[in-house]
Amino acid sequence: MKRILYIVIAAVTIGSLLFSCEPVEDRESLPAVTLTPETLKFSVQPTTENPNVVTLKSDDPTVIPYWKFIDANGSEIGHSNKSNDQVTLPFAGKYNIYFTAYTRGGSVDAAPVVVDVLQNDESYFSDPRWNMLANGVNGKTWVLDMSSPIGWAGLDFPATSGDNWNWYPDYASNSWVMPNKDWGEIHFNLNGGYNTYVTQTALATNDKTTKTGLFTFDMANNKIAFSKGVELLYGGDYYGDASNWTNVHVVELTETSLRLSVVRDQSRTGEGKAQIVFHYKPKP
Repeated sequence: MKRILYIVIAAVTIGSLLFSCEPVEDRESLPAVTLTPETLKFSVQPTTENPNVVTLKSDDPTVIPYWKFIDANGSEIGHSNKSNDQVTLPFAGKYNIYFTAYTRGGSVDAAPVVVDVLQNDESYFSDPRWNMLANGVNGKTWVLDMSSPIGWAGLDFPATSGDNWNWYPDYASNSWVMPNKDWGEIHFNLNGGYNTYVTQTALATNDKTTKTGLFTFDMANNKIAFSKGVELLYGGDYYGDASNWTNVHVVELTETSLRLSVVRDQSRTGEGKAQIVFHYKPKP
């Protein structure tokens, strides 16, 4: 069974890692054998069809195999106890594949096998929206478009039915919405992972703070989730109007335009819920 690592994730280091497991045999029922790291029988081999897909095979039926996968940052990104398995590594980089053989008398560890993945998986990142948002390993930086910085829309916008009104074009260039200044930037790249950073300018000064973390892009539901302390670049004094700035809706994405929204809840004032929509453009 093929498994995908670093799949559009939740908000852990990498959100939805998938691990392969199968019922583990009782070690006491295994044959009594003596193994050393040199006598272990296993193989780790990238497939010829796709070098980002690695085949794992244990050739000794007298052991219980255990694999773990470590990325270039030293983070464990997955594991398996299957005798035959495949793992997909979408990102370029050096990975260490560890193999442990559990025997009746204990366990034996092999020296790690280094797998050098030379490029991102073209098939996995074939959807053009990846390039529009993050520009592959090179990355892409977005800044607020101050000619149309912010607006409001119905919760279902841009759905084809229901409450899909929008006001945000009406607020273009209105300085009372938010001052026209440099509010910072959002950066995305796919260089070894789903990397992001957000540089945020303070409300009353031009002081900036930068937070670095990870993101996930759920294309099926048009959502981006930030993790490891990163939040959406908001701008203005609207921070208190939304309780969640880490899970945002992608209203629009093209090569030159990115509209992201959060839910604003003003039920206590009688205004109800709506989306606050922020418009971004690529940094020159």
